[in-house]
Amino acid sequence: MRPTLSIAGVIAPLQNVGISSSLSEPADSVLVKEGDTVGQGQVLAVLDTADLRAQLAADEQNVEAAIRTAAANDAKVTQAQYQARLSIGQGGNQVSSARAAVTQARQTLAQAQSDLARDQQLVGQGYISAQQVQQQQTVVRNDAQAVAQAEASLQSSLTNEQVNGNGNAGLQAANVASARADAAASHAQVDQARATSDQVRTQIAKATITSPVDGVIVNRNLNQGEYPGGRTIFTIQQVSHVYAMLNASSADVFKIRQGSPATVTVSGTSGAAYRGDVVAVLGQVTPGATNFTVKIDLANPDARLVSGLPVTGTIDLPSTTGIAIPTSAFLDDTHTSLIAPRNGVARELHVREVASDGTTSIVAGLQPGDTIVANGQLGLTPGTQISER
Repeated sequence: MRPTLSIAGVIAPLQNVGISSSLSEPADSVLVKEGDTVGQGQVLAVLDTADLRAQLAADEQNVEAAIRTAAANDAKVTQAQYQARLSIGQGGNQVSSARAAVTQARQTLAQAQSDLARDQQLVGQGYISAQQVQQQQTVVRNDAQAVAQAEASLQSSLTNEQVNGNGNAGLQAANVASARADAAASHAQVDQARATSDQVRTQIAKATITSPVDGVIVNRNLNQGEYPGGRTIFTIQQVSHVYAMLNASSADVFKIRQGSPATVTVSGTSGAAYRGDVVAVLGQVTPGATNFTVKIDLANPDARLVSGLPVTGTIDLPSTTGIAIPTSAFLDDTHTSLIAPRNGVARELHVREVASDGTTSIVAGLQPGDTIVANGQLGLTPGTQISER
């Protein structure tokens, strides 16, 4: 037997899509009305973007200005690098020159001191005048002062060389690092300005409101000139596929398996049947209740299955084999009691219904060859005389 189970329910859309807008812009045009069929990507409404476009123009100017500033700061980095190499190179040359000057001044002083010693010997012997000795003493003092100045200049050059440092440390490296930091900051400003303009572009794009799915407009809550205000302005039902939402009992859901084939017909009509599959067997609708929901996915190419339409779903249950009897043989609605003749007397038998297709039931509790009364509505009671023919 391939039993089936019929359950009543209603049609529900595959999904309800609510569309809203956070933009504070009035509607320039609203292009659809309730009941219209729309396709994915179709324009539903267009909001005014005059102020956003003006803001975008100003933001793009800010981007250009930031780019120029970044280019200038990049040039300053190059200039600082050249200046650093120049200053470091000149500092080394100045130290070399200062050392040479110190050496020369010391040599000149030594020569002057030697001449002074000789003149002092000659003046004692009367060969030169005292005035000449005094002049030589002045030369020695001047040369000694020149040595001091040369040594001071050397010390200044050494200090300058130390302060300038090299490419990795020192004043010049710090100047280059500072220029690079300024350049990096200006590039960050470029990125920020671009992000601001991109954000405005995104807002402008969102001002054109499109449908995310194929479906039917079931609610339009926006008119020309109105502001969206963050509310739901369109509701679209996707109906190319729909769900038959069937109300099942606990006994029903115990039998039904996800993926089972099903046929859905519109209640009260003799129209075409829609084939689908069980996609979900859901638990209790409300806590503590014994009502369950069976969802059947149906293709709806003609869009005749609209939301809320009453339907009946017939679900194919797993095939079952066993002892089969007419369903009419049961004495009760629970399908557990039968009448069987035993030695000419009616006796009540208790069985368990395993499956049924509405006219025939497979039961447990009977053996092949057992005799039962096929019509449980004859009014026979246990103990009644009955023929086994």
